[in-house]
Amino acid sequence: MKRGATTLEGILLVDKPAGMTSHDVVAIVRRATGEGRVGHAGTLDPMATGLLVVLVGPYTRLEPYLSGARKSYRARILFGAETDTDDAEGAVVRTAPVADAVRDPAFAAVMLAATTGHSMQMPPAYSAIKVGGRVAHRAARAGEALELAQRPIEVYEATLVSVDPVTPSWDVDYEVSKGTYVRALARDLGRSCGTAAHLGALRRTASGALSLADTHTLEAIEAAAGDGRIEQIFTDPIAALGLPVHDADATDLANGRSIPYDPTSAASESDLVAVETDGVLAGVYRVHTDRLVPVVVLVTGGAL
Repeated sequence: MKRGATTLEGILLVDKPAGMTSHDVVAIVRRATGEGRVGHAGTLDPMATGLLVVLVGPYTRLEPYLSGARKSYRARILFGAETDTDDAEGAVVRTAPVADAVRDPAFAAVMLAATTGHSMQMPPAYSAIKVGGRVAHRAARAGEALELAQRPIEVYEATLVSVDPVTPSWDVDYEVSKGTYVRALARDLGRSCGTAAHLGALRRTASGALSLADTHTLEAIEAAAGDGRIEQIFTDPIAALGLPVHDADATDLANGRSIPYDPTSAASESDLVAVETDGVLAGVYRVHTDRLVPVVVLVTGGAL
């Protein structure tokens, strides 16, 4: 199929395999669907697996409203060494003895509890952050570490799943804010425990209202596209956004104008609302007094 603009529009939940970039996943979906407008919300490192939200067609415009969601992960933290990338793919840059306390689940639970809440995090040197127009990971590979600034993050939950005293390692379930590097959490946790640590494995289990349980493998997506049933595995975009929903008449959507809104509804001033008509997502709108002002318009009255 020639790649270009198709009539496809939707959200695909992909179970990304290890060893593949998020861009690689996007390229596979482009080839399978023939749709050139494909993107993703919330990057996963090549080592990481799990939920990757892929946007197809006009739905690529929803990326800002899906990337900012809370993320949940299952992480494996390996103690005894730090790496230059803060994960298992990097070169070891520091080793340190591991105290017996690190092998104690009670100690692990206490240390993890201390990491929850708001904090300032130093991003990994190997990251996609730009400083003066330069990308951090490219500069690091060229032997020049950029001066990165700490960023505010929040760890909502850090729950101990298990401790392997032999490795030694901890398996931890995290729920974190947008922009949180779990690699950096592992690095900093090792230092807090008086040793060194890095991220050994990472699997994203949720992003906002979206769950790993609803994902599809790349092989299943390619098969569905080949059989002409790709739209059957798109996820519900309204549920994916997790926003208050307003049902509008098709005539209200003409020309992308603002539409009437009851100010006593759940959404407050400046809040975002998902507008639907006949069960179809029409767009994302912002509350402004007694009107909804369009932010992203996917369906207009004339298109129905």
